Amino acid sequence: MLTENASKIQQKYLGAKGLIVLIAVMNMFVPLSIDLYLPALPTIGIEFAATPLMVNLTLVSFFFFFAVGILLFGPVSDKYGRRKILLLGIVLYTLASGLCAAAGSIYSLIAYRIVQALGAGGMVAVSMAVVKDAFYGTTKNRVLALVQAMAVIAPMVAPVIGAFLLQFVSWRGTFVVLIAAGAVNLAASFFFEETLPESERYKGSFWSTFGRLAVVGKNVGFTGVLTVFSLLAAPYMAYVAVSSYVYVQYFGLSEQVYSYFFAANSFFAVVGPFLYMKLIGSPRQFTYGCFIFTVVAAAALLTVGSISPWWFLIAFLPVTIMESAARPFSTAILLDQQKTDIGSASSLINAVNTVFGSLGMMLGALNWSNFIEGLGIITAVCVTLAIAGWLALLHFKIRVEGL
Repeated sequence: MLTENASKIQQKYLGAKGLIVLIAVMNMFVPLSIDLYLPALPTIGIEFAATPLMVNLTLVSFFFFFAVGILLFGPVSDKYGRRKILLLGIVLYTLASGLCAAAGSIYSLIAYRIVQALGAGGMVAVSMAVVKDAFYGTTKNRVLALVQAMAVIAPMVAPVIGAFLLQFVSWRGTFVVLIAAGAVNLAASFFFEETLPESERYKGSFWSTFGRLAVVGKNVGFTGVLTVFSLLAAPYMAYVAVSSYVYVQYFGLSEQVYSYFFAANSFFAVVGPFLYMKLIGSPRQFTYGCFIFTVVAAAALLTVGSISPWWFLIAFLPVTIMESAARPFSTAILLDQQKTDIGSASSLINAVNTVFGSLGMMLGALNWSNFIEGLGIITAVCVTLAIAGWLALLHFKIRVEGL
């Protein structure tokens, strides 16, 4: 149970619960920015006479530069504090959302999405660092799981809202919604009080702050665990990139019906964090469970996933559940590996997950003869590499706190 005294650093205006809500909201912006306009991807392609690959670059570029934003703003927040970087990120995001709504070509839309992604990276990098700043022990783990559970609300409802909006406005209206969300978040963030005291900030030069990324990266246990679990993000983001084409073009569903299937898959992402909280007794057994269920999903996609939209939904569900369970589990372990440079550690955690997700999106959008089979192959390869990496960590007895 989270109480007002559950945090190390008290928030005069937000309190512990308000701080958790703010962190959760900041982590909802990325799925909102991706999933809200998913039903409109085919329509955007028609309006700008762009190929599916070009349209998907609006997704991939956002996701990749989101990782860049995380790497840029996370270490800087260790030097200048969390609040300034948070406000800067929100302002960038909100202004870029307005530019996206007014984009005149597929190329300008991609460019504005890059700026929007940098702002989102600032928000997420700060939010994860704040978790480490303000919470500790089992409370920190519960906050991470709760934030993950709340964050999946966005991908669950965003496509439904997007499809509903498309009945009345063009795809540009979805970005107007993001402008409004950014403005509300900016107003709420003015009540956020700094969580990193001056005495605990990095004292080196501005440029040397980025060298702290290398310091964290040299921790083999940190890097190894991060790589293993980031591999599970690739098939999920590949699904995000191609799901509209699978449901709308392959199965012939309407944009509105597609949004219901996407929301159903996202709904089960809520299960993952609760599985983590209930079944975390043995971290190693939990990890093996994630791997086993992902292997089952790969086999199901390759055998029955193409039969109907229902079979496709069922076949992919284990990936969704296990990826959402592995995220708070791995984040808690990774944050425990670092006593200092928390902003840099938070940046690497989110950035590497995002890079693997971007890779998954690009692979998913390749010219497969069947997107579903391609998704099955991507899932099978990624989980095989993850298992190999995990076994290597155990074989070489690399020190990892909490395992």
